[in-house]
Amino acid sequence: MEYNYFTADYAIKIHDKIIEISGGLEGVKTFGNLESPLIHIQNNDYYPTFEEKLTHLVFSINKFHAFNDGNKRTSIAMGAFFLELNGLDVFVDKFIIEMENIAVTIADNIIDKNLLEEIVTSIINEMDYSEELKLKIIHALNRLNSDNEQLNIGVEFYKDLY
Repeated sequence: MEYNYFTADYAIKIHDKIIEISGGLEGVKTFGNLESPLIHIQNNDYYPTFEEKLTHLVFSINKFHAFNDGNKRTSIAMGAFFLELNGLDVFVDKFIIEMENIAVTIADNIIDKNLLEEIVTSIINEMDYSEELKLKIIHALNRLNSDNEQLNIGVEFYKDLY
């Protein structure tokens, strides 16, 4: 199957629009970290399925900081655009909603690329996550370092702000 792709210039336009709407620092930090995944997803030897292409795109933009700011937001938007560009716009809303919950965990090394691929595959091919996938996500979330002190600032935090 032939897929449609977009250029780094278009990806920059997507990022600029996100920054315009939601705020943040403008600009490309490392152009190669933007261009590389956009080129690699076009190679069927590396990423033969659409799900693998979408996973690599989202993961790479999220993790490798091509932009000065907004990398997580941009990874979601680029993934949604890639879906739409390839006639899978019926999944865009579901993808955005799910990725809003997942993007931070990817950036924080809680959800790795393999688990992300399972999540992306489920979003496209299933009505809901399988019980097995839900357990994998829960397990990933539980692997957080339990030695980290939980931040419980409560109302006392806000008293000295004003």
